[in-house]
Amino acid sequence: MHYTNLKESTSRIGQKLTKQRPIRILHVVGGMVRAGTETWLMHILRNIDRDAFHMDFLVHTNEECAYDGEIRSYNSKVIPCLNSSQPWLYARNFQAILNDNEPYDIIHSHVHHFSGFVLWLAKRAGIPVRIAHSHLDSSIVESNSGLKRRLYFILTKALIAQYATLGLAASNKARKDLFYQTQANEQRWQLLSCGVNLDSFKNKIDGSDIRAELGIPSDAFVIGHVGRFHPQKNHQFIIDIAAEVAKREPKMRLLLVGEGDLVSEVQQQVTLKGLSKKVIFAGSRSDVSLLMMEAIDMFLFPSLYEGLGLVLIEAQAAGVRCILSDAVPPEADVVKQLMQRMSLSQPADDWAELILALRDKIAKISSTEALECVERSPFNIINSLESLKNIYVENLKIYANKI
Repeated sequence: MHYTNLKESTSRIGQKLTKQRPIRILHVVGGMVRAGTETWLMHILRNIDRDAFHMDFLVHTNEECAYDGEIRSYNSKVIPCLNSSQPWLYARNFQAILNDNEPYDIIHSHVHHFSGFVLWLAKRAGIPVRIAHSHLDSSIVESNSGLKRRLYFILTKALIAQYATLGLAASNKARKDLFYQTQANEQRWQLLSCGVNLDSFKNKIDGSDIRAELGIPSDAFVIGHVGRFHPQKNHQFIIDIAAEVAKREPKMRLLLVGEGDLVSEVQQQVTLKGLSKKVIFAGSRSDVSLLMMEAIDMFLFPSLYEGLGLVLIEAQAAGVRCILSDAVPPEADVVKQLMQRMSLSQPADDWAELILALRDKIAKISSTEALECVERSPFNIINSLESLKNIYVENLKIYANKI
């Protein structure tokens, strides 16, 4: 939808809503770090018509995060709302933030179960459109939780069911995990493919410099992983797999991109396995597309659970083969010729054998064809953005009279 048509559409919502101002959206996230959901939100912010849509970000930290400076450069706000573990203090902070800022038309919450409490507060504050967004299938965590935590999940899901005007999910698994679904309300809980900006995948450059910067030999076989150091991403198993590959292929290197609480623990495991010279901890990087295209030969993603795994879309856009766990939702398979799934019940040496077997096989699709496939998919940021704008406008048409 072009901006002129969008403005005409939103202007019909009524004088209470726009009065020639942009639609105002408040996104709720833990912090604007370099991670899948947050990177997608940045793609949206960079590409959306900011004269028609204004986005601010309510975060649960007062620490400066990777994207905060860029957000402010677009005249959007990063607003800390602390004490999320103390509901009544958080509620007071939340209301104070709304009192200190212009009214929001939409609250779009990305904090999974905690979205239930956020949307209850938003309802009390009179925000008409309240969106809970499920980016994760955490059912395995829920099933292994204690009684107190399970009661929390039950309560917050009930709050979402009561106070969300709409639920969005990255995959069917993520939708089933967070939303109570029946045939009568299934239209209320929708899928939305989070998109990737594909421009950076269109410019092929010499990758020798990036390998040299990372200390990787030009003839190395590089296995890559991008993800925060969190139990979900299964880094310990990644190291076990790398150790098995190294026994069979001395030129193997493992490139780990990301940050998180488990970095030191994984580094200790690398040392114990004698892999210190073969594993590169690259930290948080803004050039993931370059690493995908020019440094990584194969992408490894043995997650214990996922909502989707948006970094897999980037790997496919770069034409990189991916070996992933069967816990990853099938919606991630855009370029099927590049995707190979394996059960987490199989040992690390089986994963290593598969990696090396695939290395020696020529891919049935070129990198150019793979990129074109992703461009045509809902995961192209252009398509993702268009879907999100339509969702915002259509829901404001429905709920604007409840302001």
